[in-house]
Amino acid sequence: MSGFEFDLGSLGGSLKEYYDIVIIGGGPAGLTAAIYARRAGLTALVIEKAIEGGAVTQTHVVENWPGEISIEGQALGQKFADHAKHFGAEFHYAFAQKVYVDGEYKFVELDDGNKVKAKVVIIATGTQPRKLGVPGEAEFRGRGVTYCAACDGYLFKDKDVVVVGGGDSACDESHFLSKIVNSITMVQNLPKLTAAKVLQDRVLSNPKIKVITNHIVKEIRGSNKVEEVVIVNNETKEESVIKADGVFIYVGLVPQTEVFKGLVDMNDYGYIITDENMETNVPGIYAVGDIRIKGLRQIVTAAADGAIAVEHAAKKYF
Repeated sequence: MSGFEFDLGSLGGSLKEYYDIVIIGGGPAGLTAAIYARRAGLTALVIEKAIEGGAVTQTHVVENWPGEISIEGQALGQKFADHAKHFGAEFHYAFAQKVYVDGEYKFVELDDGNKVKAKVVIIATGTQPRKLGVPGEAEFRGRGVTYCAACDGYLFKDKDVVVVGGGDSACDESHFLSKIVNSITMVQNLPKLTAAKVLQDRVLSNPKIKVITNHIVKEIRGSNKVEEVVIVNNETKEESVIKADGVFIYVGLVPQTEVFKGLVDMNDYGYIITDENMETNVPGIYAVGDIRIKGLRQIVTAAADGAIAVEHAAKKYF
């Protein structure tokens, strides 16, 4: 630990005009960056639009965070936030609606009217669930359609539900839901599940879970709430109907980078391009976590990104 004094009183109150580092996003990547920034003696502001801890707080259990054999996602996310606050990182709850560069400084404009400047900005805005884009999905969101088993699973106690997807999230959340609901029908558009083998094994051996592969969801139907899901066989084009009280959708993620288009380089899917130090094509602007191009999107790699970015920025700009 460095010898400087941590300003624990800076957790609340009004914003300062300037911070050494402004971090946009309060998930594992952003919060790790905040921890490393404060330990390097730099002032750090975390701008978070929703929940401290990010998307991990919506995961019912995490089993691959080193040192924790099993921990609730909400508890792990809160630990990240508490750690950053312990070292004196400031938090402000708003949406960053514009970022621009003027000389050596970067400016972040917020939707609450505030504006802050910094030498370094770290983008850590993460991803959001990809939508199916089928009839009934938007109409029944909150009335049977959901993207979070940890958040809404209890609403479907002893009910019959459909889980759309076949990757890690779909399998993991199906296993979790099986402890609550009456039955689960998993609908996967590919010929087989794509999750890690340990997660596939849990699903395939669970008597409450039925897996239908090589099908897509065509429509979600109901009156005041979800009542059935129409699926189509990819090969035969034959339609069938699954009676269900709820639909949990896990078909991938979309990077939350719309605000930064035109500012930093991205690929065709909206993921930000960085070098090995997490720096973008704009000096002093970094991207960390799930919103950058990378091979593995996990909590542990997000945290590593945050640490690498600050370590590099501290040496290069301060």
